[in-house]
Amino acid sequence: MSNIVSLVGRPNVGKSSLFNRLTQTRQAIVDSVSGVTRDRNYGKADWVGYEFSIIDTGGYIEGSEDIFEHEIRNQVKLAMDESDVILFLVDGREGLTPMDEDVAQMLRTSNKNIILVVNKIDSPTNYFDFSEFYSLGIGEPFPISAANGSGTGELLDELVQYLNKEVEEDEGLIPAFAIVGRPNVGKSSIINTFLGTERNIVTPIAGTTRDSSKTRYKGFGFEFDLIDTAGLRKKKNVDEDLEFYSVMRSVRVIENSHVCILMVDATQGFEGQDLNIFSLIQRNNKGVVIVVNKWDLVDKETNTHKEYRDMILRKIAPFTDVPIIFTSVHRKQRIHKVLETATKIFENKTRKIATSKLNSVLLEIIDENPPPIQKDKVVRIKYVTQLPTPYPSFVFFCNLPQYVAQSYKRFLENRIREIWDFNGVPMVLYFRKK
Repeated sequence: MSNIVSLVGRPNVGKSSLFNRLTQTRQAIVDSVSGVTRDRNYGKADWVGYEFSIIDTGGYIEGSEDIFEHEIRNQVKLAMDESDVILFLVDGREGLTPMDEDVAQMLRTSNKNIILVVNKIDSPTNYFDFSEFYSLGIGEPFPISAANGSGTGELLDELVQYLNKEVEEDEGLIPAFAIVGRPNVGKSSIINTFLGTERNIVTPIAGTTRDSSKTRYKGFGFEFDLIDTAGLRKKKNVDEDLEFYSVMRSVRVIENSHVCILMVDATQGFEGQDLNIFSLIQRNNKGVVIVVNKWDLVDKETNTHKEYRDMILRKIAPFTDVPIIFTSVHRKQRIHKVLETATKIFENKTRKIATSKLNSVLLEIIDENPPPIQKDKVVRIKYVTQLPTPYPSFVFFCNLPQYVAQSYKRFLENRIREIWDFNGVPMVLYFRKK
């Protein structure tokens, strides 16, 4: 069961900083100038065995005369629609503002779990500044400093009380394929082509597709569930942020799938939003096949196909063991190959290698190509086994795991991929002390 946590609040309260703290990345650009967050950031986080997707709802328009009305109101509404938990951030240094009160008023109308987070409480002199936020009526404020991490442990302890524990997949499940991608790349069209029906509403207007749906497919030797974001539900007189909406829908769809079919518009290239969705698939350890749709609309020369493929591989590096299929859904070109490839990736994702086989093959490779010496430390790997996770993960037992170079980890991963075929599937390698 997927968990979605959204960060909401007025500009410049530290949403990006908290996002970086919780996801343990530097993915969001952090700057003191209001309006830096243009694209929505989303990533994975975990705390005491609970995993959740976290979404930074930045992205208001810099210079707007009515920032709250046109941007933040939509952000909060979308978070209220889609999130399991909302972290409402305010600025403890600046104090309570009318915009904070407006956001709080909207949140009070929702039935969501809301945690009030007072950021920038980072010194003893201003510690008790958070108390004025009790007046918002949202509940007990949690004072934190996203910059130095103080208070975030207590915040996460509170947060996970509202989350579902991740349930591992059982073997023998019908594979679930998710159709994901930016608006208007052909997701609904490819579903209709697979099913041979016009069950989904297909329109050239970006953002038509709204609610996720699952359809069982049986035929031509295949059986699986198809998940997409289908069903027209356009709200009148509401200027919704469709790109952000599609991101939040994609999070749920990805988390509830085994393999993601990431559709890309060949006429637009592999853009930042495509890479964001690919990264989200990878962070969730889901299988992936990239489908470059509308290939019939691209002017081609001798090397166009290879150059396009190489461009995608450069952008998704270092995880490049990914199939890329060039299709035209409109002309039904290579559609069957998409299903064949997704089915093969599901098999790869669920493949289990016997421990005896792993050790007999890999220890010989390690003996011939030992880990490089780091700071005069010699690493000796003695044993390897596959972990019982729903995606390929392996643990290598050795004397000095902290001295295993990143380049050597990639070397081992590449050899495992070559020997046992884990094409299209993210892989995790752990190194532990024997």
